[in-house]
Amino acid sequence: MPSAAQLKKQGYAERVHKLLDNYDTALLVHADNVGSKQFMDIRASIRPESVVLMGKNTLMRKCISNYCAAKGDDTWMILSNKLVGNVGIIFTKGDLLDVRKKIQQFVVPAPARVGAIAPVEVVVPAGPTGMEPSQTSFFQTLNIATKINKGTIEILNDIVVLQPGDRVSSSAAALLGKMKFTPFTYGLIVMEVYDKGAMYPSAVLDITNETLEKKFMSGVAQVASLSLASGYPTLASVPHSIVNAYKNVLAISIGTDYTFELAQKVKDYLANPGAFASAAPAAGGDAAAGGAAKAAAVEEEEEEAEMDFDLFD
Repeated sequence: MPSAAQLKKQGYAERVHKLLDNYDTALLVHADNVGSKQFMDIRASIRPESVVLMGKNTLMRKCISNYCAAKGDDTWMILSNKLVGNVGIIFTKGDLLDVRKKIQQFVVPAPARVGAIAPVEVVVPAGPTGMEPSQTSFFQTLNIATKINKGTIEILNDIVVLQPGDRVSSSAAALLGKMKFTPFTYGLIVMEVYDKGAMYPSAVLDITNETLEKKFMSGVAQVASLSLASGYPTLASVPHSIVNAYKNVLAISIGTDYTFELAQKVKDYLANPGAFASAAPAAGGDAAAGGAAKAAAVEEEEEEAEMDFDLFD
């Protein structure tokens, strides 16, 4: 007869196999320092579209491996190979970005405990501490410069207590505890995303349509520049080539007797600038108005030429 432990493992394996059957997307999450109350809140917030699976890594890997062997499909093995450290899996049928946002709502502040690894820089700012002068010896022991101001201890300079990756020492924990700082925050951290056999970093979820559009247009601009410089026409460079050619034709027309409708306005201006400066506000502004009129005329001609060829705007 199977033991209670064997029955428990068998039930766990059946649950994992059922999840693998019913879901094809999942989030790999890091769960260091996450309390049971946080887990309860997270589970409640993402139901019914998502399910949190936690357990020993070896057991989860074995269940996934057995499932893949039974199905003859190694699709889930890429996720199994990522089960290292204090991690879990959130199976979901919802929008991945929305699920991550819900998870991030349940982040709690925490004090710096001795031995913990600092995830961020921790700085004690200069200024009043609110402590009585009798506690000056505490700061002197830590070589922190202070002074007494209005009956309280005041720190003279900013103090970098911890850098990212530093292990919290007893003195650092004592100082932050004395200052009533809770510099760390803990919650489930989405590390990677599994989607139908592929895995990618969670940062991909931050990519928006606007980001993709900017990247695409940047690529189009680079292709156009390269094409124009090399003289090799492409769909990106042809509109620019046509406009540049039009500018050359316009310049030739102005310099010769040859004319056409679009160039005639510029020639008319050059022949009689005063006709275009009739709306000038004062005689002193004739030169500026004339220059503005000339620029406007040329710009108008170029806009008319570009109107039919700008394929990307």
